Amino acid sequence: MDIGGFWILLARSAQQTTNPRQRLRWLEKRLSRASLAHVEDFQVHLDTARLPIDTYAMWGAASQIMGGVCSGDSFWYFQPWLIGLGRQWYDLAAGNPDDLADVPAVRALAGRETQDWGDAQWPEWESLDDVARRVHERMTGQPDSIYDALAARGHRHRSDPAPADSAWDFDSSTEIQRRLPRLAALFPRQQHVRA
Repeated sequence: MDIGGFWILLARSAQQTTNPRQRLRWLEKRLSRASLAHVEDFQVHLDTARLPIDTYAMWGAASQIMGGVCSGDSFWYFQPWLIGLGRQWYDLAAGNPDDLADVPAVRALAGRETQDWGDAQWPEWESLDDVARRVHERMTGQPDSIYDALAARGHRHRSDPAPADSAWDFDSSTEIQRRLPRLAALFPRQQHVRA
């Protein structure tokens, strides 16, 4: 599976349903029909797509959207959510995190309390990172078999954010206004936690 095939597969899953659980089932079903190499390719492409958005700039944007409450885990789960929105929105946000203000799924959250966001709307999709692992396990009968296969290919699978850009204070209104003016307007800082 090449990178184009990866994005097409994600797009087709979104055409089937907007429900994250149903999309995961659809993706698992399609990957189950592919070769082990294609299942591994899917994980490699997902991991590779994380790299341009695994930045403090993006973390700050995610934090602003989530009302200032975005732990390392939350940011790690935000990344596959953004990837799952599709190549158009991913490319837009990867170029400038403040452009998340143009993403329909982000705009749908604006003006609402975070505790009112439904599970299917919450900007996290942790389970996307497990699709290839689950399919690989079923195909090989071995737990976590994908990690050995990826290592044999020279691919390092990470499980935590590791931004390489400069950290900044996500709680500083001055920095938020300077770096994320559009998101700051859409999501005035409110201190709410997920219910």
